[in-house]
Amino acid sequence: MLAAPPLDDLELARNIAAGDRLSFETLMRRHNRRLYRLARATLRDDAEAEDALQEAYIAAYRAIGSYRGDSMLVTWLSRMVLNECLGRLRKSARRQNVIPMAASDEVEAAASEDDRDLPDRQLVRAEIRAMLERKLDQLPEDFRTVFVMRAVEELSVEETAVTLGIPEATVRSRHFRARSLLRESLAQEFDIAERDLFDFGGAHCDRIVAGVMSRLNS
Repeated sequence: MLAAPPLDDLELARNIAAGDRLSFETLMRRHNRRLYRLARATLRDDAEAEDALQEAYIAAYRAIGSYRGDSMLVTWLSRMVLNECLGRLRKSARRQNVIPMAASDEVEAAASEDDRDLPDRQLVRAEIRAMLERKLDQLPEDFRTVFVMRAVEELSVEETAVTLGIPEATVRSRHFRARSLLRESLAQEFDIAERDLFDFGGAHCDRIVAGVMSRLNS
């Protein structure tokens, strides 16, 4: 027996608006990695990114009835995440008069259980990825966000422009500049590590879903 095809964006949104929590969990698991990476690129902190993503999901759940399918659902969600992240940055700036530019020193270097590479190669990849993440954190926010959306999540120029509300030419120029800056720092190591940035494994995904569902059920 063939499995039923996945619901399209509008059907999924309608189910959620009608109170279907299972559909909302499906939505989160479908887009968790992309949205987490967007939050992480904006906030430059793992825990803060997870917290911001949960808050954005809560806001999305409450506002899902307003979704009319004019854009992709992930684009609509990305805007919610960006709004939450930018709000946090503004609050931080008001408290400190300047947005902190220092990157977190903590590095997640554990290899994935599914990684079948040799141990020495696993270690090298983890070190390169950690280095690239630190260098990316040091880029200006505009370059950092575009880079994550284009290079890490592999969104098109059009999708990125729509999500961020900027011209496509700006997306291209920011992406080019970000890549140039990173290549200057990492040279050939860059291409090896770029798609492993901000790993969002099963434990992260489960924690986001469990946190949001717990709040909705309370």
